[in-house]
Amino acid sequence: MPRLPIFRLGGTPDKPALPEMIPAAPSIALEGLAVGVDNLRHDVALSPRLVEVARAHIMRLIVRHGELEGLLAAEAPQKMQAAPAWLRNVASLPARGQTDKSEWKSLLAELHLSALNRAKREENISVDLLARLAVTKFLRTEMHQQFAQVLERCRVLLKNYESMRQGKGVEYRERVAAFQVRKKIILRKTGQDLFETLREIEKETLGRTRRSLFGEASGNAGLSSYGLFVNRLTFSEDGRDDYLCAEHYVMLGNWDRDPDRYPRLQDVVWNFVRSIYGEDTSGETISAWLCAPENARALVGTGTPDDSTAEGVAQQERLAKWVRLLEDEQVMECVIASYHAVPLLGEYAPRINPQQLKNALISRPECDRVERMIQEHGKLSPNSLYAAVGKVAGCRGAERSKVAARFLLDFSQYHRDLKRLETLNSALDSVNLVNTEKLRELSRVNGTLYEFLLPEEQQQPDQDRVLRHVVLKADVRDSTRLTRTLMEKGLNPASYFSLNFYDPVNKLLGKYGAQKVFLEGDAIILAILEREGEPGLAVSRMCVLAREIIEIIRGYNQLMQRSGMPGLELGLGITLQESAPLYLMDGEHQIMISEALNESDRLSSCNKSARKVMESQAGPFHVYVFQSAGTHESANPEDFILSFNLGGIRMNEAAFRKLEQEISLVPLAVKLPHSIASSDKGEYLLFSATVPVDRDIFRKIVVRQSRVPRINVEDFSVQGWTEQTYYEVCTDPAIYAALEKRKGAKA
Repeated sequence: MPRLPIFRLGGTPDKPALPEMIPAAPSIALEGLAVGVDNLRHDVALSPRLVEVARAHIMRLIVRHGELEGLLAAEAPQKMQAAPAWLRNVASLPARGQTDKSEWKSLLAELHLSALNRAKREENISVDLLARLAVTKFLRTEMHQQFAQVLERCRVLLKNYESMRQGKGVEYRERVAAFQVRKKIILRKTGQDLFETLREIEKETLGRTRRSLFGEASGNAGLSSYGLFVNRLTFSEDGRDDYLCAEHYVMLGNWDRDPDRYPRLQDVVWNFVRSIYGEDTSGETISAWLCAPENARALVGTGTPDDSTAEGVAQQERLAKWVRLLEDEQVMECVIASYHAVPLLGEYAPRINPQQLKNALISRPECDRVERMIQEHGKLSPNSLYAAVGKVAGCRGAERSKVAARFLLDFSQYHRDLKRLETLNSALDSVNLVNTEKLRELSRVNGTLYEFLLPEEQQQPDQDRVLRHVVLKADVRDSTRLTRTLMEKGLNPASYFSLNFYDPVNKLLGKYGAQKVFLEGDAIILAILEREGEPGLAVSRMCVLAREIIEIIRGYNQLMQRSGMPGLELGLGITLQESAPLYLMDGEHQIMISEALNESDRLSSCNKSARKVMESQAGPFHVYVFQSAGTHESANPEDFILSFNLGGIRMNEAAFRKLEQEISLVPLAVKLPHSIASSDKGEYLLFSATVPVDRDIFRKIVVRQSRVPRINVEDFSVQGWTEQTYYEVCTDPAIYAALEKRKGAKA
């Protein structure tokens, strides 16, 4: 029976809009930096200790990758005495292993953190970018210098065997000759080791610290420049290394006769994009699109589009067009061969050139030539080559589409990193590594020298001057009642406070750089002094310290309740004063004098009336501030303020404003239980932030900013809202659980 035509109502469906391409052209700008003594470049001096450790580490890498450990171990100490002084010093370096890598990595991270903190103090991210550029330029230069020094050591060693022990002399000459021939391979492996270390510290420490201090990269041109330093091509000469491309991108042709050279494939990709977005699309625009590899995935997907969606059908059409274009340009077979040649490199290279291996998979004459080379070697088997030839010949249909989609993504990543390398090379030309003491002093006198030193190398007098200080008061609620209860139970209140409050707090002081000002009966007062030359994180670290005190006391209270003993109730206040504190001397004991002490006392207090009303309905917040209604305008508003602080942390406005400068506060929207003081959602804001406590330690805090309500003191009903604000460092576990839940849902 013939099929009846089916007519759809409404006509054919509209095709989905073309994917919106995201431009991501790499760039870097060093703004607000002084030029050096040559009026062209920026003068930089790096830490002497880091330079020394880096040179020793790079030399060890070159010796290891050059397989010269045994050879250099044969150096005769008495013969080395005749060598130049620098060579004797280098030869005396111990050949240690993992310990040196750990030291090198630790110092490198420490230097970058110091530069990052300096950039935060100066409010100029270009300072940190300059440090990154200087370290990259130094490592690049040092690789070649250390290779030359290792080669010179080998030549000095060979002279010792010219007239004696001819057998060893022949062996050593062959190994040194092989070392010279493999220079490019050795430098590539050394560069990749350096890159891995840089990437590790970026992932483990620097990235999180930078986001904490400066926020996310979106909208900040300086922060978006850091992609230049996380680039595998950073330590390559021109980015055209066959091994790097084969392992991390796609191995393109390097010979003039190769149809898959980068310039030609770039034209093919350009034509493909223009066939979709119009012939008027400029090459500069396409280049910027290709620097965002996610655009390639949006165009053709992963090679297996979903036919059930309109977008999937459109991707399938574009993918088919891309495959046809590669075949018409006669490069599809080269692309397939480039992926199947990768497993062969470990078996046949470097004896056989990677390009020869790739061409052998698609060219019969080249395959015969490679086969003869394998047979001449004697110890290699051609079976892997035959298997790869069969896989390339058998790549058909859907598999070709997958390879084509993968190739567009890999080519996009390679194009992006090439552009990043070009931008980096251009930026490195603006950095002048000052090596002589005379030029260093000249630049320093003129105020144009940027010195990036380790903390212990920085001059101590600059760090002694105190710029500002933060005070924390932790006050125990109803200490008189608590003491009486303990004594009625036959317990010692002094040991109770010491074990459950004072001792745990004392153990935290060194971690946050805090000091105990004094004990005030049932309260403890702490301070963090912010000195010149330090990172400038006094408020944020005090917030984390305060939160940790609350958490510790909460844990002790749970244990006390199980034992039938009363728990501690605290109220904390944090105050910043933009000046150094004053001191009185009581014999040899210093007594701090500061307005911050009085204000922290007020912030940590809790009004009895407010507690009576709010304790049962405070919700997830532990700090509330009220102003009684009917206050006369000419009266002092502080005289009519009622504070509630039970297990909470309140800070003054100066501390909050400083916190905004220290770290990035991100507006936060989470669903929380309501309370009478937060019934109007528009009257408070939440901010989340990550605080760098130590190099690899980060803590989350949530800060609440709220307006002060005007209330009826009889029933605490809200009559209106004042223009005053107060600030709380949230301590309730429910808030942080909601934050983690939101983070997990977003991920």
